[in-house]
Amino acid sequence: QVQLVESGGGLVQAGGSLRLSCAASGRTFSMYALGWFRQAPGKERELVAAISRSGDSTYYADSVKGRFTISRDNARSTVYLQMNSLKPEDTAVYHCSADGPRYRLGVSTTADEYDYWGQGTQVTVSS
Repeated sequence: QVQLVESGGGLVQAGGSLRLSCAASGRTFSMYALGWFRQAPGKERELVAAISRSGDSTYYADSVKGRFTISRDNARSTVYLQMNSLKPEDTAVYHCSADGPRYRLGVSTTADEYDYWGQGTQVTVSS
């Protein structure tokens, strides 16, 4: 079992940057594929980015490609989401999530695959 705690959210102007972090408990962090989801009021939850166990495979939603970067540090049991060129439409609560533990490689791209979720961190982008 793993517990996830996000940090790094806040208020930023359009065009600005934020870096979200998600620290995980447990000693098998490298056995989990990870993802960042977001949900805005009145909208469905959306997968923003995902990363494989080793970090060599990543996935990005079309809406964030070229602006967001997901990465992980298995030694620190932490996953990051670097968000650049932020837009007002990026405003949402961002959750990190973990799929595993598993031996399967690759990324997970649907919410149903994820077993553990953080409480979320608010990102607000002003115009």
